[in-house]
Amino acid sequence: MFTDIGTEVYQAWSTEKRREEIGKLVEGYRAGVPVVVLCMTAAAVAGSHDDAREYLSDFMPLEERQAVVAAQAGADEEVQSLVRSFML
Repeated sequence: MFTDIGTEVYQAWSTEKRREEIGKLVEGYRAGVPVVVLCMTAAAVAGSHDDAREYLSDFMPLEERQAVVAAQAGADEEVQSLVRSFML
């Protein structure tokens, strides 16, 4: 139920607005927002996993995305897999 909060609002946004908001999410991640929150919210805003991955790659260079994945090495396998799927 609560996982869909905002979905209707995000769907009404233009591509430019989605891009702007995902850029803000990336800045939030760099300031300490958990990576899982970044990934899941980016997917909601973008409208799909694949679109979110594309937006994230626009805002985060490959080296940074690889570092994000490496930082999850000790995390739960499900979290590692989720992060890898968005970052690489």
